Amino acid sequence: MPAHQLAPDIPADVLAAEQAHLAESRAALAAMRAHTQSLSADAAGDWVSHQILQSLLDQRVAALADHPDTPLFFGRLDREAPERRSSRRESDEGANEERSGRDHEQADLPGTIYVGRRHVHDGHSKPLVIDWRAPVSRAFYQASPADPMGVVRRRRFGYHGGHLTAFEDEPLGEGIEIGPSKILTEEIERPRSGPMRDIVATIQPDQDEIVRSTLTQTVCVQGAPGTGKTAVGLHRAAYLLFTHRERLARSGVMIVGPNRAFLSYISSVLPALGEVKVDQTTVAGLLGDHTTPEDPGVATVKGDARMAAVLERALWLHVTKPEEGLVFTKGAYRHRVADYEVSEIVASLRGTTRYLPGRAALAQRLAHLVLVRMEQRGESPDDRVQDAVARSKPVKQLVETVWPKLTPEQVLYRLLSDPEFLAKASKSDLSPDEQEMLVWRKPYRGWKSTKWSAADAALLDELRDLMERTPSLGHLVVDEAQDLSEMQLRALGRRCRNGSATVLGDLAQGTTPWSTASWKSVLEHLGQREGEVTELTLGFRVPREVLDYAARLLPSIAPGLAAPQSLRPGLGSLTVRPGGSVAEAAREALAKEGSIGVIVPDAMAGEISLSLAELPHAVLDPDSTDDHRLLVVPATLAKGLEYDHVVVVEPADIVAAEPRGLARLYVVLTRAVTSLTVLHDKALPPQLAA
Repeated sequence: MPAHQLAPDIPADVLAAEQAHLAESRAALAAMRAHTQSLSADAAGDWVSHQILQSLLDQRVAALADHPDTPLFFGRLDREAPERRSSRRESDEGANEERSGRDHEQADLPGTIYVGRRHVHDGHSKPLVIDWRAPVSRAFYQASPADPMGVVRRRRFGYHGGHLTAFEDEPLGEGIEIGPSKILTEEIERPRSGPMRDIVATIQPDQDEIVRSTLTQTVCVQGAPGTGKTAVGLHRAAYLLFTHRERLARSGVMIVGPNRAFLSYISSVLPALGEVKVDQTTVAGLLGDHTTPEDPGVATVKGDARMAAVLERALWLHVTKPEEGLVFTKGAYRHRVADYEVSEIVASLRGTTRYLPGRAALAQRLAHLVLVRMEQRGESPDDRVQDAVARSKPVKQLVETVWPKLTPEQVLYRLLSDPEFLAKASKSDLSPDEQEMLVWRKPYRGWKSTKWSAADAALLDELRDLMERTPSLGHLVVDEAQDLSEMQLRALGRRCRNGSATVLGDLAQGTTPWSTASWKSVLEHLGQREGEVTELTLGFRVPREVLDYAARLLPSIAPGLAAPQSLRPGLGSLTVRPGGSVAEAAREALAKEGSIGVIVPDAMAGEISLSLAELPHAVLDPDSTDDHRLLVVPATLAKGLEYDHVVVVEPADIVAAEPRGLARLYVVLTRAVTSLTVLHDKALPPQLAA
């Protein structure tokens, strides 16, 4: 029989003792924050040091902020007595090195450990709460009767708001089967409103393995709806920041999401875990927010990795063979550098350096040859003379002729407005038809007045890197990666070329014309070929009845993927209603607890909003931060979001609105955490037929 002990079955004084520990921990956290606030940056020696120190203190104060509605700790580990661990090690001849090292590492820790969102200690440095990311806390997620990891009992706490109301014990050292945890299940299924919350109390063993992957390891997570892949990626960022604080403080961590509405949704997760200095942006925010509409076929060609070679040729075609040498006059002497010598310098630099450093190096090398001529005449020039020669008019004119100063926009403008130049740069990489697609029918007047598209942004970034190296971050988290073009992936890869990445997505949810069909391809274009692909198929959020309904679309959109599974049966969670009223369905959802998303074809958002005029609501847009309980959500913005109750309007129109409409519908149908209502006047897509 599964062993669980719930709070009502034990003496009330035990629960009271745990509540007292919570109160003591909160008071200690407040004291830690007050102490940090009392520190001054005035001791810094200069203004710059003062600003840096003050910034660090401000970050520390923010990280120590308490969240009264959030549990400060959510678990407790009662560990074996030291003598018992010692005896077990002596008697267990099969104990492996990992377990021995684990015991040694934890030998000085107290017998009872409280696991929470951050470390809390009292005035005597006694740990009251251990950070969930600490090595000892791993047992909270990984320990089992088969491998108790030195833990006799694991205790999970139940909360209402920020108040500890219950707990549940799991004996791990007795070899007794442990059944499903009621507290864990209730926490996973708890209705929500507002932005995403952390899952630190509910991380599962397979998720924990991903979260605790080493910093040097790039991990790609194929995650079915409701498997928590986004949360896992965010928690991995928090874990790496905890484990490699100093290194990542220098190199940085960045989260890249599909749109600003998504970033708003996830914005509170890392701060709740004490991590306040992580950049969060979109691909557009990173590469340039260019929004000029473009034909999907043209955007697909621009997004192809073949464009990298085309752009490289286009840039270096601007470097030309010198028609004459250099003449530098100083006093009565004329110092000459022959044209063939200039050609040799250009040839030695071309292909071995980026464009702008190469241009600067050309000027210096020309100046050096002039200095050689001066020395041959008996002069003794120094480095200052060389710099002066490099900045002189004759050298500048020659460099500008042979190796002109350029911007990425100038190069791309010429490429897309000049068919002959495009053909020369393309060679055999692009077909004549593809070249014809790319050339503007009506070019802009100049590169400064050009309005670029989202696909152009990745091309400009490629050119920018060819001109000057893009700085690398320590770690990059990329969500919804299946929707990125190869050129966008290359751009992101440059941001982690000296670091690592966490790549998140679902091949079944690819909705762009260039969506990938292979994570191996994604890692290759990201420049992380050694990345490890792992799969999360077991869902905890989406009810099984809803997930099975949506999975009817998988044979059409991702036949190679196994159907996702859910731990939650969700009987009665699905309603398919022909001719139903949106307002009526919204009222039914409002009578229940939790958030509501009315997901509609983009073109119907205004119409549906009018039909809900009597109900307080908002229409989600890409930049929205609305916290209304009832939201009208255009289908193209639904990806990555979750609502307790979802009402989907006219699936047929969602499918018809774009080339990968069935994939979009799969996304839409899997946003529900508690209930899904499908309303339709038009016939449902045949794939959804029972």
